This record gives sequence, structure tokens and C-alpha cells, in this order.
Amino acid sequence: MVSTVAVVGLQWGDEGKGKIIDLLAKDVQAVVRCCGGHNAGHSVVAGGEEYHFHLLPSGILYPHTKCYIGAGTVIDPKSLIREIEMVEQRGITVKNRLFISPYAHLILFYHQRLDQLREESSLPIGTTGRGIGPCYEDAASRVGIRVGEWIDREVFKKRLLNNLAQKNRVLQLIYDEEPLDYEVLLEEYSDYAERLKEFVVPFEDELDRAIQKGDRVLFEGAQGALLDLTFGTYPFVTSSSTSSAGLARGAGIGPNRIGRTIGVMKSYTTRVGNGPFPTEFSAAELSHFSSHEEAREFGVSTGRKRRIGWLDIPLLKRAIRLSGVDALALTKLDILDSQDFIKICVGYKGVENLPVYHEHWKALEPLYETLPGWKESTKKWKKLEEFPKNARIFVDRIETLLDRPIEILSFGPEREKTLMFGNE
Repeated sequence: MVSTVAVVGLQWGDEGKGKIIDLLAKDVQAVVRCCGGHNAGHSVVAGGEEYHFHLLPSGILYPHTKCYIGAGTVIDPKSLIREIEMVEQRGITVKNRLFISPYAHLILFYHQRLDQLREESSLPIGTTGRGIGPCYEDAASRVGIRVGEWIDREVFKKRLLNNLAQKNRVLQLIYDEEPLDYEVLLEEYSDYAERLKEFVVPFEDELDRAIQKGDRVLFEGAQGALLDLTFGTYPFVTSSSTSSAGLARGAGIGPNRIGRTIGVMKSYTTRVGNGPFPTEFSAAELSHFSSHEEAREFGVSTGRKRRIGWLDIPLLKRAIRLSGVDALALTKLDILDSQDFIKICVGYKGVENLPVYHEHWKALEPLYETLPGWKESTKKWKKLEEFPKNARIFVDRIETLLDRPIEILSFGPEREKTLMFGNE
């Protein structure tokens, strides 16, 4: 049995990674959230309650599981404190279970304000406006403030003073905005530091020893492969690496420490924000699909309606290659229950390789296979053999096209609405 597993998204995020991590976490000693920030929204429905996680690892519901927030993440302390309070109010203990890497970078208010101002420009990316990109920019420019520096008040005072002087010049000269007050920010973020510093621990060596000892560890990805900074639909991407290699880097371990990678994909495709989407529904197709409410297609972090389209095999093949995916988790099969027919994009007319420049995506013409729908609820069945024949044909076709086994099949948000096969 492989002891270390990475769970990555294979589309534009929102594939259902939170549920898959929650299901797998019952049998592991640790879950590591490796990249991204509180722009992620991972949903878990357990025991009749629904939880939404943005920074906390989705394994937090199991009392035996240690939860790590890795160096590859960027942390908004105000959001994290709210999450901790939320789970504690619901009887979940995080003390001595939650650990934050001091190498992670700190999101400050000026990151969020700059993010929001950029989104008001003539070429918005469609970000959540939560400061993720500007924070990663500071990290790459070597002017960011790391969590380990932030919890040392004297160091934080100096770093904030230097950084805010620069950010205020940008706010005033480029955006004609009022400057931010140093003392106000210092006191606010120093208060946050006092509340969170007990969780800040350089855990990377301990994590590697646990892996070498044979402990079972899950690495939790955020967003999806098509939002990867390097290989996603640039520039409409996130600001971190969303591949399994990015997860290893963000956790502070070598790539060879990840034994298996499970790729999570929906039975169709969705996207939040701007950017290419070759198989996006026309208005007519959308009118015949489940409503956004029935399909639960609102962003967990933003509440925005997600764009919806048919399954795209060429994009999934790229995502599988990027992360070295061994097996698949297929989610939201139930949303297709009412469809008369289901399309799968198997290629693009006259195109072998996906475009590099985002403007060229507009010319892609999908080539579809059309499968019959099953017009029957999948939610009542407990074995794959009991599923409607056409649903099984659809699942088999995906496995054939992607040349990977589907080891987890999800047909509802609840834990029990899942079938698990083979090697977990």
C-alpha cells in the first residue's frame, strides 16, 4: 500500500477535491495543504453538516489527523482565524493538530487592495480579489514577508515599514488612492500574529521523517491544472504551481516522496472567472442543463456562478501528464442524471497541440462524441452494477479515453454518495 498520495484538480478548480481529501483522510496520519491561499474553496458534507474550507486542510474533521499548511501557501491571517473559530465552534479541536510553516508568505491588506484595483482595469483576470497574486509577486521579488518574520514583532515592524512605503507610492501615483496607515496595519496584523503564532512550526523535517517511517500522508492541491501558473491558460491562471510537483515543493519535500497521484475531475467542465473555455455551453445548451442551484455551481469562495461546459478530454490529458496522475476520482455524476444526451470533446478540428497564446484558443472547434443519457437518478444506488447502463457506459468511456482507472466515483456531496474501487 502506497503511503503518500497527492490529490490534484484536473480542470479549472472546483472539481470536488475537498470531498475526496475528506474521504481519504480517515485512514491517514497527516494532510498537507501545499499551495494557493484562501481563494480556494473546498466543501465537505459530513454528518449532516456542510463545511467550507479555504486554508485549513480538508482532513481537519478527523481528530487523529495532523494538518499542515505548507510553505507554498500564502496566508491571510484574518481569514484563517475565522476558519479556526468556525471549526472550534462546531466541536473540532485544532490545538496540537494544526501547524503552519514559517516559510509561507503573509497576505496583507495592501495585497488585497492592489488585487481589487487591477481587477477594475480594462483586462481583468477574474481573480477573487483576495491578494493572492500580489502576495506571490512579492515573494518572487524577494520583498515579501514570511510568516516566521511576521510573528517576530521587531522584524515585522521593519519589514512592514519598508514595504508599505513602496505600496503607498503605487497606490497614490498609479491608482490615485489614499495611502494606508502604517500604525493601523502594524497593530491589526500584530494582533493576528499573537493569535496564530502558537501554530507556527518549521515542520518540514518532522514531516519527512514521518514519511520515511511509513506514515500515511495526503498532499492537498488547490485550484486545478488548467490554472497552473506555467502550463495553465495563461494569463488567466492562479499564481502558483497546481501540479503534483508544485505540491511537493510547497510541502518542502522531494517529488519522489509522493507515491501516487489521484486526479479529481467533474463529469463535465466548469470555470470561474475569465479565460478560454472551448467546450463552454451555448445559451441553448445551458437552458437544458441543470440549473446552477441544482448543480451546486456557485464558487465556494466568491459565490459567483460558474461557467459550465462539456467534458474536455484533450485538456484532461494535458493535466494528467503535468501531474503524473495514476488514477482518477470522478465527481458530480448525479448532475448528468437529467440529460437526454451527453457530449465529450475528444479533440479539436485541425489541431494537434493546445495553443500557447490565449487569443488562439478562440479558434478551437471541439470535436464531440455524443453518448445517450440515462434519465434516472444515480443517488440511490450502492454498487456500480446497479447504476443505469448508460451511466456505466459513460464512466467506462472516460477510463478508455484517458487511459486511467476511475478509483473514486462521487454522485452527491455527502460522504456516503461515493463508490471507491481498487487501490486508494
